[in-house]
Amino acid sequence: MIRARKTWAAVAAALTLVGVAPAAAHARPQPPGAASAPTTPHTTADLPPGWRLTGSGETKALEWHSPRTVPPGDARVEFHATGRLLGIPEQDADGRTFRLPLDDTDPAAGHGLTDLRVLAAGRRLDREAGAAARERRPDDTPPAKPPARLPAGAVDPGRPGRFATTTGAYTLDPVRLPGLAAPVEMRGLVVAPKGATGKRPLALFLHGRHATCYVPGEGEDAVTIDWPCARGAQPIPSHRGYLEDQKLLASQGYVTVSISANGINGQDGDLEDGGAQARSSLVRSHLARWADWSTGPAAAPTAVRRGPRADLSRVLLVGHSRGGEGVDRAAMDSLYPPPASQDGHPARARWKIRGTVLVGPTAFGQNPVPDVPSLTILPGCDGDVSDLQGQLYVDGTRGVSRGRALHSAVHITGANHNYFNSEWTPGLAQAPASDDFWDDPEDRDPVCSPGSPTRLTAEQQHRAGATYVAAAARLFVAGDDRVRELVDGTGRRAPSADPARVLTHAVGAGRGAGLLPDDGVKVTGGRLCSAVDPDPAAACLGEDAVGWAPHFAYWQPEREAGRSAIALNWSAPGTATRIRTGAPLSLKGAESLALRVIVPPNSTGTRLDVSVTDTAGRRATLGAVRVDGLPGSERTASYWAQEVRVPLTAAGRAGVDLRRVASLELTPRTRTGRAWLMDAHAWQPGTPGVRPAPLARVDVGRTKVEEGDSGVRTYTVPVRVSGKGGGTVRTYVTDPATGATETRLVSVRPGSPGIDVTVEVAGNERYAWDVSHDVLVKAVRGSVVGTYAGGVTVTNDDPMPAVSVTPVAGTVTEGQPLRWRISLSEPADVDLGAALVPVPDDTRPQLSTEDVDRDWLLETVGEVPDGEVPLSRLEYFSLWTSVPPGGTSAEATVPTVRDEVTEPAEHIGFRLTDEEGEPQGPVLTGTVRDAS
Repeated sequence: MIRARKTWAAVAAALTLVGVAPAAAHARPQPPGAASAPTTPHTTADLPPGWRLTGSGETKALEWHSPRTVPPGDARVEFHATGRLLGIPEQDADGRTFRLPLDDTDPAAGHGLTDLRVLAAGRRLDREAGAAARERRPDDTPPAKPPARLPAGAVDPGRPGRFATTTGAYTLDPVRLPGLAAPVEMRGLVVAPKGATGKRPLALFLHGRHATCYVPGEGEDAVTIDWPCARGAQPIPSHRGYLEDQKLLASQGYVTVSISANGINGQDGDLEDGGAQARSSLVRSHLARWADWSTGPAAAPTAVRRGPRADLSRVLLVGHSRGGEGVDRAAMDSLYPPPASQDGHPARARWKIRGTVLVGPTAFGQNPVPDVPSLTILPGCDGDVSDLQGQLYVDGTRGVSRGRALHSAVHITGANHNYFNSEWTPGLAQAPASDDFWDDPEDRDPVCSPGSPTRLTAEQQHRAGATYVAAAARLFVAGDDRVRELVDGTGRRAPSADPARVLTHAVGAGRGAGLLPDDGVKVTGGRLCSAVDPDPAAACLGEDAVGWAPHFAYWQPEREAGRSAIALNWSAPGTATRIRTGAPLSLKGAESLALRVIVPPNSTGTRLDVSVTDTAGRRATLGAVRVDGLPGSERTASYWAQEVRVPLTAAGRAGVDLRRVASLELTPRTRTGRAWLMDAHAWQPGTPGVRPAPLARVDVGRTKVEEGDSGVRTYTVPVRVSGKGGGTVRTYVTDPATGATETRLVSVRPGSPGIDVTVEVAGNERYAWDVSHDVLVKAVRGSVVGTYAGGVTVTNDDPMPAVSVTPVAGTVTEGQPLRWRISLSEPADVDLGAALVPVPDDTRPQLSTEDVDRDWLLETVGEVPDGEVPLSRLEYFSLWTSVPPGGTSAEATVPTVRDEVTEPAEHIGFRLTDEEGEPQGPVLTGTVRDAS
């Protein structure tokens, strides 16, 4: 149970949750009746090129206009200012304009809009491709080289099997899902083996967030992301993009189906979780039908009856991008059911998910299901989910449950985001498609531009992806342990994926006791660093890093606890870093010690000696490891951990008690260098069976209440704890007055009171924005988290003050300013602005760009046009004036200049606009007379 009591600060401060990300807090306003400090609002001229402020009152918005179309993608587009998240803007139909209502952000008053940035999964959209690289790339940067070719594994899962295949499709009645206005289609493309006897395992594919509709022959300008499609438009068949993957699995004896999710893609923009729960519901709705057809095949569609019956006790889920997050949630929901109010498929699961494959997935929630094996494909040239946040489906499972499930990360050098789906690939797709890694012809990326030695072709990439999907099926579903060496960091390759260079690492499975940086370790000779912290002194990667790390992908709090690594930085060989464990580790029975180590991209030859010491002080050097960096550039997430292993035999010879290891030492043998240790685990071969643990499930809800006029009240955030057993979660509670986040560990158990967070809030009778007390939750141990974001939103119930405009100096001599006073009928607790929009009038001489101060014009419009242009004809010209909190008036001015030209009186008309941009009241005329 989360409690919130109303106070003045929470009513007056305007912090709302946009999407799933808590925005920063407003500047704290004064209590009712207190004097308000003067403030200076921003104008469009204060903003960088491409940015502007629009609207007034509740319609005031911050806009960014991209110089090129931004295709609908899986990563969220975010506005940031001064290193903090402002919110999730909406994309206009033109594909270039992004608009964020400012009553949903920290600078709702137009203040604090400094260091503006547009980010999508860590990638800056408001800079031309390659700009940062041109600024910082040294002249002697070595060319990127692919990783060395690994030896072949014992088996090759990419080889076609012995069955011919049959292909068909089905269309069922659409389903309604919570939070979506329009029903979602139930369409599936089925590929099954011919002649296969008995029941066969089922592989279900779910595509990601892509454009939904297109008009044949109209080009990319006719591509939209809405639902249902408009008249004359056709749905983009994204679910047909995995046909080759399906045929490969079907030839090996699997029944496969790829399902369409356009109805979710076209409506998920306002969902706090980006549509993860809706996608889970859609997946499980299809699985429920397949369960019916498995027991009653006569009712199945023709496409299903053509193949063998599906074995619902052996299911593999494959999800691409947001589809990856969707199938992970579906696996969780199948084991630990979600609240019925949030779920579009509340029926009991009649299937068993044996594993998941997540291809370039989003991880907005960063709460993976720990007891279902997973394989996450990370495309090295992903231009959509470019921070490779899917790495958290591996890292985020450590220590949460029993650790028996294998969680593998598969890094494919030179692969982009889109080409795993042929319907997102130019030359193969029915609808317009593109390469998501934007290329800059003037400054080609050394790793990812098409034609570079490390970039894969579409055909090469798709073949590699299909091979590793088949590897997961063979390992997780068929139980063939020979495949494990291809995906668990052993360092073997599947020849069918050639010429792709594929590196892997893993956690779970045969790994025992782990040394994790967040388990109370003490470090000497290096430093414990934070994966998510804006302070360069605490952060693992400094500002000099070229690129970024998937392990350190941003979540939502500005600072996040529980995610650390160990940083090594040396200028001479032999400088050891010692990591003392919080409690003795047992490595007894293990074959090797497996370490996941990051080194800088493009570096070569980093060598480290690895030693352990037991609690009695006996020490042994286990061996040496060598790590070469991945090919990387400014635009890639190439600080990625590679798995290295050292045998434990030397410890036995030295008499080290492997049941009580007290410390680990890493000693560099190269002259200088840097490295980061993510973790170390006792390793032994084998893929153990997985039995899901009885975990507690936490779902956070959101409730809305009115603020009231006075008094203190207590509100409750709906938090549901279900499942079995007890566990621990970490909560993040944002103070709406300051933007600060409070973090704490909380024990949860079904039937217990839950999570208790108290926030004091009080009401008043002055107009303000809505206020949100936001709560985020992440699983730590013995728990899973479904709906991870929620809180209490206190809605404003006071009317907006009436706005009026009166002339102060409506007729002036040139060289003097025209002035109008904007007045409020009563003070408000937030900054309220008014926009005076020019009214063209060609019947008399008009005030022009030559009649006003040039610097003021540049600040107001953002550019000065060539030649003389009437002010009323300028595209982005309007007078924006802001009344600060607690105030009742402000002035709008037009500074005129004196010239030596004799001319008649010149005029300009303005009209006040309302919250919807509609004109209000009479035209206010300003007249400037000649001074001569």
